[in-house]
Amino acid sequence: MEFFTQYGSLIFVVILMVVMYLVMFLPQKKREKAVKQMRNNLEVGDIVVTESGIVGKVISTRDMDTVTIETGADKTRLKFKRWAVISKEEQ
Repeated sequence: MEFFTQYGSLIFVVILMVVMYLVMFLPQKKREKAVKQMRNNLEVGDIVVTESGIVGKVISTRDMDTVTIETGADKTRLKFKRWAVISKEEQ
């Protein structure tokens, strides 16, 4: 019992840090992994949204780090880095 009274606050802080890690950081890592996998699996014809809010259809993924999308009624083509794509719309 004497051990707990001396180190009780230290044990509480350690437990609090472990819980905070489990609640905050693990879900964030899981989301980052899912987004990275989505970016790596982009295919021609996918509808994507970029960080700037531009929605378009993927027309080229030739380079490993760039994606060309087509957007708008006049079929404007824009090149983006893969990291700029934040989501893929379900068709």
